[in-house]
Amino acid sequence: MASQVISSSQIDTEAVVSRNTNAPDRTRRLLIRATSVASGAALAAAAHPFLESLAPSARARAQGAPVDEDLASLAPGELKTMEWRGKPVWLLRRTPAMLASLERDTARLADPASSSSRQPPGCRNVYRSVRPEFFVATALCTHLGCVPTFRPDAGAADLGADWPGGFYCPCHGSKFDLAGRVFKDVPAPTNLVIPPYTFVAAAAVRIGAGEA
Repeated sequence: MASQVISSSQIDTEAVVSRNTNAPDRTRRLLIRATSVASGAALAAAAHPFLESLAPSARARAQGAPVDEDLASLAPGELKTMEWRGKPVWLLRRTPAMLASLERDTARLADPASSSSRQPPGCRNVYRSVRPEFFVATALCTHLGCVPTFRPDAGAADLGADWPGGFYCPCHGSKFDLAGRVFKDVPAPTNLVIPPYTFVAAAAVRIGAGEA
């Protein structure tokens, strides 16, 4: 039987043909893989803004998105603080005695009718509120922006026997009654600011909605 002899040039030619034959397959696999990665990245990038839009972001809330707060657990005479636009906001549930003091103790107030102060139109009344029972106010003194303390105790020894109860700023001595109305002869020039708000339920308030 005659033996078959394969020359080195024949081996080289077959290797080249083999490499050329496999090259399109490898290229095709690389292209498919790259396309899949790019498509996945594009899909993720497109989905990110959509997912962010499903819930208010912290930045949106800080810029003024309305914030809801439940008042049902707030006991009469109790004050709680929440945040809106990066500022503290007071929520006070006033007692009948507190409401009575607002009608009675006005001689010491600089702006009892709130004619020179900021509040929604519906809050321009003796109670400075939409509903007399609930008081909503920005918890910043109108002098230099300090946070006053809640002093509901009438006749407190350090504030005088005629103190009706309210808010006291220990930084510079400004005083406000339980409707945020400023006293005469104190550094604060105006009543506490009332933010826009509306009631969304019998005991639930939305800060940042309604008339400013």
